[in-house]
Amino acid sequence: MNRKKHWYDYLWIWSIIYFSLGFFNILFAWLGMIDFLVPLIFAIGFGNKKFCNSFCGRGQLFSVIGKNLGCSRNKPTPRWMSSKWFRYGFLVFFMTMFGNIIFQTWLVAGGAGSLKEVIKLFWTIKVPWGWTYTAGIVPDWVANFSFGFYSLMLTSTLIGLIVMLLFKPRTWCSFCPMGTMTQGICQLRNRGNN
Repeated sequence: MNRKKHWYDYLWIWSIIYFSLGFFNILFAWLGMIDFLVPLIFAIGFGNKKFCNSFCGRGQLFSVIGKNLGCSRNKPTPRWMSSKWFRYGFLVFFMTMFGNIIFQTWLVAGGAGSLKEVIKLFWTIKVPWGWTYTAGIVPDWVANFSFGFYSLMLTSTLIGLIVMLLFKPRTWCSFCPMGTMTQGICQLRNRGNN
């Protein structure tokens, strides 16, 4: 028996809209901060992973492509991908990359660095993305953050798609940095309530 669909079952469309908007204007990359802040608000405010389980557009997108469209091999997720050392190691790596974006943006804001209109896939492959931004619309640091953050979001989504193809549709969720972070916050918050 199929369960009744809710409005939040269609949040996978948000992921497509986000990447589409960023493709045409890189400044829309800032909207991705919603995906960073809302899970933290749920974890801190409510002490649960309701965002991950019900509202995560990226996880839903992997389900739609992998399960509904049959693009996943649906093989079991390797145990090491959900191990504590891998999840926290990937979180540290991910946050280091995010910290680097903040640092580079700070350098540009202070005049010590210059805006680079490029998207980096997998943190190394440079893809020219200059058509998505017209200089002078906003301060260079705003655009710099946009290019870096869009790179991070696109790379993490591509990683998620690769593991979705190879294993179960939502394999990404087993080591998603936001999921790991919110799980840790929930554990700390709920430990304090006991």
